[in-house]
Amino acid sequence: MSGDPPGEPPPTGVRAFLRALGPGLITGAADDDPSGIGTHSQVGAQFGYGLAWTFVLSFPLMVVIQEVAALIGRVTGAGIARNLRRHYPRFILWLMVSLLLIANVVNLGADLSAMGAALTLLVGGSPALYTLGFGIICIVLEVALSYPRYSAILKWTTLSLFTYVGVVLVAHVPWPHALRSLVVPELQFNAAYATAFVAILGTTISPYLFFWQAGQEVEEQRRRHVKPLCLTPGSAGPELKRIRIDTLVGMAFSTLVSLAIVFATAATLHASGVRDITTSSQAAEALRPIAGQFAFAMFAVGIIGTGLLAVPVLAGSAAYAVTEMAGFASSLDAKPLDARLFYATIAVTTLAGASLNTIGIDPARALYWAAVVNGILAGPLMAVMMLIVRNPKAMGRLTVSRRQMVLGWTATGVMIAASALFLGFIVRDLL
Repeated sequence: MSGDPPGEPPPTGVRAFLRALGPGLITGAADDDPSGIGTHSQVGAQFGYGLAWTFVLSFPLMVVIQEVAALIGRVTGAGIARNLRRHYPRFILWLMVSLLLIANVVNLGADLSAMGAALTLLVGGSPALYTLGFGIICIVLEVALSYPRYSAILKWTTLSLFTYVGVVLVAHVPWPHALRSLVVPELQFNAAYATAFVAILGTTISPYLFFWQAGQEVEEQRRRHVKPLCLTPGSAGPELKRIRIDTLVGMAFSTLVSLAIVFATAATLHASGVRDITTSSQAAEALRPIAGQFAFAMFAVGIIGTGLLAVPVLAGSAAYAVTEMAGFASSLDAKPLDARLFYATIAVTTLAGASLNTIGIDPARALYWAAVVNGILAGPLMAVMMLIVRNPKAMGRLTVSRRQMVLGWTATGVMIAASALFLGFIVRDLL
């Protein structure tokens, strides 16, 4: 690998595998953010194991679309917004980035609020103060640390997700029933079930993750001082393999953790008659009398750990999008004074999210509307991404294969249909 010191042989075996993990692993782990944990907790509490099969469906869709995002970054040497600026009408760029900013700020508010509430459950104190404190900590880390050091921290932070594996191990899950639910759907034909199905897709296939993974591939290219693959197609083989492994592992990790949360809450909350969970911190609190102090503490600690991973990804994806839209350089490795817009976007979006609950906006309710915005944005953005990876002007000789094209458009079609279904329920509720 070109990032290895001169004269040192390239890593092999387990070491090579671990070195291949990076943007995809972090992206997959960030998908299980506190707001996603709240959604999965609600699914497990309300429907038990009845929606576990949807994660089997969503996994290949996640893999293919996140691989498309990674390919855009690594092959073109530019993020999604910069490719939109280069090759497509400007109004599409402005619409996509504007919707992303709205959804990300609300999502940041929900995640930071959940982290503050989780810390309050553990040690007491002011959740509002903790929420603001977590926001400031994330801003300082993103601004002060170099990209290699910060990406390493994010990589290690993914270990916090194993707390949910620990919760499953003490939750007395009926494994024959749970595993059967992965392949035998327990269908219900009602609005609540359909809405939960769409919510799962919305929390697993999120636009901010597309921008982040593409941006991270550009960062990795700069760190290793290599050219975009569109300029060096002959060397693409090993890089495309790395991207595939990294993305596959990251999305598998994300899916397994999501299932762990559903199984844990199904075995405890649903089995005990607790069916209404609106936030991740509420799920943690509900676990205490049912599954014990240990499971409660692990669940709450996991909320904080995943938040520390997801908040920088949300703010960072917004920063990549805004600076690329404006035509400026964007990098976590740049000095603050050399990338003012980039770091200002990180700070402003994070603080805006942290301030939502201080101005009377309920983060849990706001997250509902963020899901609406993500639903509006995801399908069209995925369609534009599929156009980019088939565009020789952007990708050179490395346009995606027919197989990838079919899978990518299938994922796009499923997401558009799910978003339309979700929006249909929104309209019905409003009327």
